[in-house]
Amino acid sequence: MFEMTITAAQEDTDQLGHVNNITYLRWVQEIAIAHWNALAPAEDIEKLLWVVLRHEIDYKAQAFAGDVLTVRTWVGAAGRLKFERNTEILRGGKLLAKALTVWCPIDRATGRPTAPGEIVRALFSNANG
Repeated sequence: MFEMTITAAQEDTDQLGHVNNITYLRWVQEIAIAHWNALAPAEDIEKLLWVVLRHEIDYKAQAFAGDVLTVRTWVGAAGRLKFERNTEILRGGKLLAKALTVWCPIDRATGRPTAPGEIVRALFSNANG
């Protein structure tokens, strides 16, 4: 599991005064990128990009500007070209939102989907989840 702490800003809120849904989506993407950059070998970071095939988010409670949040992610099942990633956003241990995202590795040079090597597969599949 990989975690980061964020503080919701006023610009993250909508007209109802709570954190906007698109902000949650941004945080899901930001923690996935941070996790990738923290664990992946440098040569794979240079070779691969990741694109989202699917996002599924369940909103459980509201967050507000000034809230200090824990965002955590862990990897799930992996196929040849599809890698699941789970994310939770919490405030003080209370679950605010959870997401399941499916990512596909892309060859940076060609822009085409590519199967990653064994190291990436071991780091970013539920074998190490």
